[in-house]
Amino acid sequence: MTTAPTERKKRGALREEFGNPERRTAYYMILPALFIILVVAFYPIAYSFYLSFFQANVNNVGNFVGLQNYVSMFQNSEFLDGLRNTVIFTGVSVFFEFMIGLTIALAINRAFRGRGLVRAAILVPWAFPTVISAVMWRLMFQDQVGIIQYVASALNIISQPILSDQTLLLIGAIMVDTWKTTPFMALLLLAGLQTIPGDVYEAAKVDGASVMQRFFRITLPLLKPAILVAVLFRTLDAYRIYDLFWAMSNRELESLSTFVYKAVRISQLNFPIGNAASVFIFLTAFLLALFFIKGLGMQTSTEE
Repeated sequence: MTTAPTERKKRGALREEFGNPERRTAYYMILPALFIILVVAFYPIAYSFYLSFFQANVNNVGNFVGLQNYVSMFQNSEFLDGLRNTVIFTGVSVFFEFMIGLTIALAINRAFRGRGLVRAAILVPWAFPTVISAVMWRLMFQDQVGIIQYVASALNIISQPILSDQTLLLIGAIMVDTWKTTPFMALLLLAGLQTIPGDVYEAAKVDGASVMQRFFRITLPLLKPAILVAVLFRTLDAYRIYDLFWAMSNRELESLSTFVYKAVRISQLNFPIGNAASVFIFLTAFLLALFFIKGLGMQTSTEE
């Protein structure tokens, strides 16, 4: 009963959309870009999906094995180590980057002398390439000459070399990533703070709202779109971590991306499992993006 009016409404909307000469011209202009995206991005993804169901290698597709590659992937201890390290690294680093970044953004959003210089100085860690940052911090983690190793040992915080322990390496990677990318988080949050009208705070002060009330009733709700965008970007970026792990740990710390590289590029005997792992990374990253967009309400924020 209700399907026919719905279908007529959809056909009417499409007719109106493509019946407009300006909109039709706009679609024609973006078609080349869409075609390039389809060829460059979606075809390799679709082909990886296809190969993940075969006993493939670099030379031929091989025999159809169904979901066996995914079963073998979850039975692989290196993959499980990489998955655990990636999840812990992503969750902990993004949490600290958000908390510290929000504090920095709130501080430098205020008017004070030298604010421009402070903003520029805060961005310095973000300007370093990831590999340079990783090597620099690795030297500070060194057993014999590293300042962090020396201080931690002197305070009896640790009793073994940082670079020889997987747990300490993971903690060190979280520290390095937090140091490097917190400025990026702060920059995005600062941009969101500067879109909040000052009149709103003035009205709240007149009504007798305290600092905490203004923060939780005004700042956080109005900053929600910027928070979601910043956390989404950093979560997806941290989830595909590769260069920081290997440069800092000398290829001893496993992540999902390093597992895929070793399986597909270095040890091509594990190509089917590595290809399945690459599909797994894409699907889980896509689900993470959907969680932020749908589950946390990014679409309602943008629509409003």
